[in-house]
Amino acid sequence: MARRAPYAADPAASRGRFHAEPESATRSPFRRDADRIIHSTAFRRLKHKTQVFVFHEGDHYRTRLTHTLEVTQIGRALGRTLGLDEDLVEALALAHDLGHPPFGHAGERALDACLADFGGFDHNAQTLRTVTATERRHPEFDGLNLCWETLEGIVKHNGPLTDPEGQPTGKYQESGVPQTIADFSATFDLALWSHASAEAQAAAIADDIAYDAHDLDDGLRAELFDISDLAGLPVLGGLLREVRDQYPGIEPPRLTYELVRRLIGRLIEDVVGESARRLGAAAPTSADEVRAAGAPMVGFSALMVGVDRAIKEFLWTNMYRHPRVVRVMEEAEVVVRDLFARYFVSPQDMPPEWGEGLQALDASWRARQVADFIAGMTDRFALQEHGRLFPKP
Repeated sequence: MARRAPYAADPAASRGRFHAEPESATRSPFRRDADRIIHSTAFRRLKHKTQVFVFHEGDHYRTRLTHTLEVTQIGRALGRTLGLDEDLVEALALAHDLGHPPFGHAGERALDACLADFGGFDHNAQTLRTVTATERRHPEFDGLNLCWETLEGIVKHNGPLTDPEGQPTGKYQESGVPQTIADFSATFDLALWSHASAEAQAAAIADDIAYDAHDLDDGLRAELFDISDLAGLPVLGGLLREVRDQYPGIEPPRLTYELVRRLIGRLIEDVVGESARRLGAAAPTSADEVRAAGAPMVGFSALMVGVDRAIKEFLWTNMYRHPRVVRVMEEAEVVVRDLFARYFVSPQDMPPEWGEGLQALDASWRARQVADFIAGMTDRFALQEHGRLFPKP
């Protein structure tokens, strides 16, 4: 077993669960959290939720589930090397996309617009809502009753949400902390002003690595751009030359795989080296010292931050804004907006367990319940529901 670093989260010192439960005789609290997430309904639905390509475009493109598994693998590799608690890294990686609605960011944009008068839609807040409320499996409480450390990591994996005085920061500076997060933290304080554990930071950077490498892979597979278009990107251009020099005449699919494999390796090596440097300089002796460090302890070097930015800018221009993708995503936004409008005025069109009594609730509660229902949909089910409620003549 890998050596546990002094700054790793200690399952034996967990701050506990919102609802007290007996401890397991065979599994740590963080291991139980990972297992609960794997067995949840929301996790299974990731199989039919897409990121860029809608499900009917092909079986070889990544879904939220395959992306999540890739993030988990990279996260555990980082956690193992840095001496972190691998089970907590895994739990956070497995949970990180549970709140995403169907059709990726297009679905999120559409729901955010639908909820503009009711606090908006934030996939991070929806993940918290999923694991604390909408999963209804236990006879004594709603949600999965995850540990404080897992909930903290879900909410704060990209950094603090407020300053020490409680004022929203970062992307929440203008809109405010989502009400779901604020309300939950008021009853089970997630210390929104501090950074999360090193495990949460490892899961977050693993998400970036997976996105960079695998969206390039999917974009090449979909022929949205050519591999020669990557030659001008930092690091990628050098890796491409390395592979071609080592394997002259290599077949295009093998070239793509080898390029992606080497990119992942280079990004992981950079994170390990940079994180070891930061941790060595700060010398935290506990997970709480990592939280109070005032800056992330796990991340890319300054050089690789630029590489990551260049890859994301390339993908934004050549993939996410490609006319083929934009057309499909615009159609997907219409589906989500139509469903929300219909369910909001006619909640009886939802299944009884969702729609019964909803008409009597005030508009804000009704809107949030409708959003919960839509956010849980797979792409396939959303399209089926739209076809049922809005049949073509």
